Amino acid sequence: MKSRNRISVQQTQRMALTTGLATSIRLLRADAAGLSRYLEEAAAENPQIILTKPQSTEWLPRWKSAFGSDAERPEQEAAGPSLVSHVLGMIESLRLSPADQRIAVTLAEALEPSGWIGRSLAAIAGQLAVAPAAVETVLKRLQDRAEPTGLFARNLAECLSLQAEEAGELDRPMQALLDRLDLLAKGDIDRIAREAGLKVADLRQAFGRLRSYNPKPGAGFEVSAAPVREPDLIAEKGASGWIVSLNRSALPSVSVAEGRAKGRAEARALIKMIEGRNATLLSVAQDILARQTAALDHGIGALVPMTMAEVAEALGLHESTISRVVSGTAVDTPRGTWWLRSLFTRATREGGPAAGALRDRLAKLVADEDPEAPLSDEILAEALAEGGAPIARRTVAKYRAMLNLPPAHRRRRRH
Repeated sequence: MKSRNRISVQQTQRMALTTGLATSIRLLRADAAGLSRYLEEAAAENPQIILTKPQSTEWLPRWKSAFGSDAERPEQEAAGPSLVSHVLGMIESLRLSPADQRIAVTLAEALEPSGWIGRSLAAIAGQLAVAPAAVETVLKRLQDRAEPTGLFARNLAECLSLQAEEAGELDRPMQALLDRLDLLAKGDIDRIAREAGLKVADLRQAFGRLRSYNPKPGAGFEVSAAPVREPDLIAEKGASGWIVSLNRSALPSVSVAEGRAKGRAEARALIKMIEGRNATLLSVAQDILARQTAALDHGIGALVPMTMAEVAEALGLHESTISRVVSGTAVDTPRGTWWLRSLFTRATREGGPAAGALRDRLAKLVADEDPEAPLSDEILAEALAEGGAPIARRTVAKYRAMLNLPPAHRRRRRH
């Protein structure tokens, strides 16, 4: 039987990702800093795109409302625990000399959200006109007293070393791992064993202990707080309620050059895409914050359950669009700078409180506990259940891990 070649015609549909659509998606998920960089690159390639830098203003994160005479200052107990206030209270309890107190406060101001020091000791010594040895001495006192252990570390290795030393686990295998964190990140334990002259089994055992340490001990403070940087949005309370606006000081203005030179059409198309991006960002942020006004008024502990699907349905957008918009987007509020994504949280059960609110309450309970008698997960579960929200011990353990909070036996401090 002879085979025959046949020619057939089929009609199919598919979506092609055009250059314009790809650019729109890129702009939609860009934060203020990323959008500014993109516009600078576009202006360098197309002289018809004119950028005007925003007027230089000093942005005052977190404390902006405290400077206005008519501003309503949030209640202190409603806000999440602050890393800075925590360490300043610790510094005060040390009863340092005035000179050492000045050094300690400067070290506290140099703390990053991770709990590590973001400046070199030499720079701090130069700023204070003191000897570097004096800064090191005060730093050692702060590290010895810090809770959780690892605060005031200068890098990851020192942060983990402080925790290993406190646990009595800073033996040769542990020190070998800490000295070669770059190889450990690659999983090359065999090479570490060869270089250190140790057994692989001993190193793996030490690695198991190392994994229980907290690499970012400062991350458990101020739940949902975004890094201190120029935010994309600003939320302010007006006479009729909360108002959300774009942070114009973080974005350059874009216009088209005069004349009829090549590239004008592309410049106009870019401006239209930016306007669409800004409009979508504003509408999404307004809907999110309208649902979370209680959190704006009382703090993250007042978060209510909210999903991206709900916001998408309300605005007539796809859920993936909401995800792109909130990715990396920060909003400045009188209670701090928050990630929009962190405001999405599901209910712990049908009709129950938001998981994000429970995590905030958990962080506060741990921050206020007696360091010599830290609360167990079972006691924390009972305390959270007092608000009418039964919660399992394993759920507390999960939330605690999400907040980078170690278990009770690791949080215990004996003075």
